[in-house]
Amino acid sequence: MLFLAKSLLFSQKFDTQKNINYCAEQAQKTINTLPKDGKPNIPRSINNNSKDWRLVNYEDWCSGFWSGSLWYLYEGTKKPFFKQQAELFDKQLLPLSQQKVAHDHDLGFQIFCSYGNGYRLTKNPAYKKVILKTADILATLYNPKVGTILSWPREVAKFKAHNTIIDNMINLELLFWASKNGGNKNLYKIAEKHALTTMENHFRDDFTSYHVVLYDTLTGKKLKGMTHQGYADNTMWARGQAWAIYGFTMCYKETKNPKFLDFAQKVTDVYLKNLPDESLIPYWDFNTPEIPNTTRDASAACVTASALLDLSKMVKDSKKASLYYAKATKMLASLSSKEYQSRGENDAFLLHSTGNRPINGEIDASIIYADYYYIEALTRLKNYHK
Repeated sequence: MLFLAKSLLFSQKFDTQKNINYCAEQAQKTINTLPKDGKPNIPRSINNNSKDWRLVNYEDWCSGFWSGSLWYLYEGTKKPFFKQQAELFDKQLLPLSQQKVAHDHDLGFQIFCSYGNGYRLTKNPAYKKVILKTADILATLYNPKVGTILSWPREVAKFKAHNTIIDNMINLELLFWASKNGGNKNLYKIAEKHALTTMENHFRDDFTSYHVVLYDTLTGKKLKGMTHQGYADNTMWARGQAWAIYGFTMCYKETKNPKFLDFAQKVTDVYLKNLPDESLIPYWDFNTPEIPNTTRDASAACVTASALLDLSKMVKDSKKASLYYAKATKMLASLSSKEYQSRGENDAFLLHSTGNRPINGEIDASIIYADYYYIEALTRLKNYHK
């Protein structure tokens, strides 16, 4: 009862609908500026001190976040305009469902964030067909000797190994969904095995995550853990840990396997324990020696906030549930402040995300996946007590 009272009190103080409406206004501004003819025209990021979106085509791993955000805006505002726009951008992603073998592991991000939300809200059978076809394509990257889906097929020659990145946990939702909605039942086994293998090999003793794990392609033996976007191989890259929180929370929701619920709490607790201050917005890597003279990563906070709203409903301990809810809502309050909302700076929803700092890519930028998980978290908060 106390947890319910606290959550209701926050919802009265924090105007969720106001922030959804703000996102709708920003999206409308973006739509007004996008090219009407020719491609690319899918928003990806806006550099610091710029007002112009970097635009990509359907092949970019971020291509599904824009239409996914539009679907959430349709859900949050009930305006048919956002449905129409989402459908237009979804059409551009169709070639992804027509591959024979997956060119990349990010089909879950690309198709389930877009077509998945579209089907959830419309039940359009054409959308379901695309989702099921894409799930089968993603499964072509599964290596049964290793027990995981291959990430970055283009990097196999470079690594001389089967590589799996923590981000790939999010793509499993596509497989779980397909297996339960008319697709191949084996997709469920692939997704569950990938999660179990990742749980065993991808984490240090303190439950912080490696970004990349390399496996021997033939034997399946773990070779080493390393990073690509973190500060160092042994540091906690903020967004990578957020992917772990979100991914294992989702796996429990899909399987009800208590191992996943327990593990989701372990990877969450080390993240929350090490947050730098009351804003709850992490620096891009928790262990970079550059702190505090370095950039934050709002995108990691968005992913975590969205996951924690789900996780708070799943845990059996009421104190834990209350803690996770409180942290999620505090993150959303910080993200919705003038410090993090883009407002007049540009047409994105949020500022201050860090994409790939080691290669100086998208630093202190507005990035579409931050916007996507922000609007998803706002939607989950709005629907929390339904």
